[in-house]
Amino acid sequence: MFKFLKLLKEDVDVVFDQDPAARNRIEVILTYAGVHAIWAHRVAHGFHKRKMYFIARLISQISRFFTGIEIHPGAKIGKRFFIDHGMGVVIGETCEIGDNVTIYQGVTLGGTGKEAGKRHPTLKDNVLVATGAKVLGSITIDEHSKIGAGSVVLKDVPKYSTVVGIPGHIVVQNGVKVRKDLDHHKLPDPVAEKCNMLEQKIAQLQDELKELKGDEYHDH
Repeated sequence: MFKFLKLLKEDVDVVFDQDPAARNRIEVILTYAGVHAIWAHRVAHGFHKRKMYFIARLISQISRFFTGIEIHPGAKIGKRFFIDHGMGVVIGETCEIGDNVTIYQGVTLGGTGKEAGKRHPTLKDNVLVATGAKVLGSITIDEHSKIGAGSVVLKDVPKYSTVVGIPGHIVVQNGVKVRKDLDHHKLPDPVAEKCNMLEQKIAQLQDELKELKGDEYHDH
């Protein structure tokens, strides 16, 4: 029981580390939906481990109704988990979340609909997932990695990486930039490319026609 209460205390403590708007413990305990959702999940997960699935899901759904955050009772969540502005967060049944993980509103840690068994992501220690990002499938986001806002991640992410885009791709790894920013002035022009292709085709046809007619052909 003492261990469980210590876990709940850490869930409050992490808010002060992550959210500069947090003023005092009473405010956090009474008004932070992310904290409420995590606490409800810890209770629901306890019932789930004891195979009391109906009670676990009931607690989960009540929490979802009041907080707007859906965490399946089967998900495994570590210490100091922080959900900031958590409306719309969805965490699937086989998710595994390490310690000191932070996620923001609209994040989905879901499946692709193709897997059986372990079908949801694993987030290791000190991972951050920004607003609206989707991390899908039985993949691993390794330690100290960051997922950019709105990204869709479908593949494993190594340690100390920053991922952005749809589909997600690594732009920084171990503090080193691994992809140059897009040069917007070098975007492809499909119309110009088509015109170039037509010009090449016309030139080729003219050469063939000249070869067939010989001296009778005069290029005007």
